Amino acid sequence: MSNPENFIQEVTEEVRRDRLYAYFRKYGWIPALIVVGVVAGTGWTEWSKARNAAQAQAFGDAVLDALDLGGAAERREALAAAPVSGAQQAVLSLLLASDPTEDRAASIAALEQLAADASQPQSYRDLAVVRRVILAGADLPLAERRAALDPVAAPGRPFRPLALEQLAYLLVEEGRTEEAIAALQALSQDQQAPAGLRGRAGQMIVALGGETAPVGDAG
Repeated sequence: MSNPENFIQEVTEEVRRDRLYAYFRKYGWIPALIVVGVVAGTGWTEWSKARNAAQAQAFGDAVLDALDLGGAAERREALAAAPVSGAQQAVLSLLLASDPTEDRAASIAALEQLAADASQPQSYRDLAVVRRVILAGADLPLAERRAALDPVAAPGRPFRPLALEQLAYLLVEEGRTEEAIAALQALSQDQQAPAGLRGRAGQMIVALGGETAPVGDAG
């Protein structure tokens, strides 16, 4: 490489260096701010985790203490006083609806409130819908029960098998026995359904005079 070329290269490097220094003088606060933000964000994350853990512990302790009480009224009062935040409200609503034999109307009301609460996780709301349909039974018009269950029975919903089971029972209630047997046969072979639910489906098929599908036919 000739001397003029060396000179040009050195000048070019110097210009680049000067520009870099100028850049840091002008914008150096940005990476510094980013570093501070990362450190602060890490601290906030750790603090949030600790706070959430403490809240979960307090909620869990309150729930366990409440469930140890003897009477349904005492349990309900203690549960209602439990400290809750976020999705814990959904859990509490389900627990408040856990004594239907003691206060059926209050249980249904709690489930209705949870099912309608758009701020709660969909899984909790779906479970509340299914439990409300089961608890209300024939007091709720059949068409209304089916309309409530249909969305929960959609593919991908977490409590789809439970909703399908209840929809099959609605077919039985309507006297559509063959359709009910077919629905229950499909459910008994659904590997996404809990084993207990598949067992119930098989028992209902037999009770309705149908035949359970051979185990080898699953899938």
